Amino acid sequence: MATNGKIRFGVVGTNFITDWVIAGARQDERFELTAVYSRTQETADAFAARHHIPYTFTSLEEMAKSPWVDAIYIASPNFLHASQSILCMQYGKHVLCEKPFASNAREVREMIEASRRYNVTLMEAMKPTLTPNFRAVRDNLHKLGTVRRYFSSYCQYSSRYDKFKEGIVLNAFKPELSNGAMMDIGIYTLYPMIVLFGRPKQVEATGVVLSSGADGQGAVNLVYDGMNATILYSKIANSSLPTEIQGEEGNITLDRINIISRVTYMPRIPAEAGKSPVAEPEDISAPTDKNEYYYEVAEFIDLIQAGKRESEINSHENSLITLEVIDEVRRQLGVVYPADR
Repeated sequence: MATNGKIRFGVVGTNFITDWVIAGARQDERFELTAVYSRTQETADAFAARHHIPYTFTSLEEMAKSPWVDAIYIASPNFLHASQSILCMQYGKHVLCEKPFASNAREVREMIEASRRYNVTLMEAMKPTLTPNFRAVRDNLHKLGTVRRYFSSYCQYSSRYDKFKEGIVLNAFKPELSNGAMMDIGIYTLYPMIVLFGRPKQVEATGVVLSSGADGQGAVNLVYDGMNATILYSKIANSSLPTEIQGEEGNITLDRINIISRVTYMPRIPAEAGKSPVAEPEDISAPTDKNEYYYEVAEFIDLIQAGKRESEINSHENSLITLEVIDEVRRQLGVVYPADR
C-alpha cells in the first residue's frame, strides 16, 4: 500500500465502463490510478494518455507482479473474470471485479477460495446495492411489515440487437464470452433481491433464446417462505416498469433498479366504513452529490484498509447465490457457455 494512505489501482479493460468507474473513483481521495493492462500497447498507451496513467502493461501477470499496484479493477469480458481475478490475487493484489462476478457458480467458488488463500479483498462491482438510495430501502424495509412480494424489471433494447437482426453477432450476444441478457442486465434485478432476502427456495424461468445461443430476454419467478418474487429482463425490448417491494403494511418503489434515483414509501391505510383509504407517497430518497460509481470503489477501499476480505453487502455469499440462481435460470432456458464445461 502506498505510504500516503492511497490505494494504487491498476485497471483491466479499456471500455466506457472503466471510464465511468474511474470518474467515480476519483471522487475518493484515497484512489490513485497507476496502471492499465490491455492486450495491445497502442490501446494501453491511448487509455493511459486519456487518464494520465503512468504505467502500461500488455501482460496481466506483469501488472499483477508490479510493486506500483495494490489493487486491480477488472472489467474484461465475462468469461475472463474468474481466471484474471485469481491470477491477480495470486500475486497479493486486491480485486474489484465487474458484474457478473464470473461465468458460473463453480468459478465464483474458486475466486472466493483464492481470496481466502491469499488473504486479499475480493468484491463484485455491483454498484446499486452500495448506494445511499439502496441503504434507504434497507433502512425503511421494516415499515412494510411482512414482505409478500419483490418485483423488478430491467428491459433495455440493445443497439447491438439491430446488428444481430442483420446477421452480425456482436459480443453482447455471444455465449462463448459468457454473455446474454441475464448476465448483462438481468443480474441487476436479481442481486438486490438476494441482498435483501437471501437465497430463494425455488426458481422457475422462461425466456427467449436467440439463434446464437444467448438469451435475449427472460422472466423468472422465485419462491421464498411466505413471499414471491418476479424479475423481468430483456435486451430485445424496452420497459418503463419500476421495482417494487410489497408488504402487508405498505410498499416501497424504486424508479430504476440499475440507477436508483428515487425511492418512495407508500403506507397501507386501513379502510374505514364507507370511505376509500387515501395514502400519500413519501419520498425516502437519500440526497447525494457523488457519482454513482463512487460508492463501490469507496466500499472496496474501506475493506482493504480495514483488512477485510469481503463486503457485508456485496458479500462473497451474495455473489455466489446470484450465480447459482443464474446457473439454474440458464439450465432451464438451455443457455450453455463454454466456461461451463
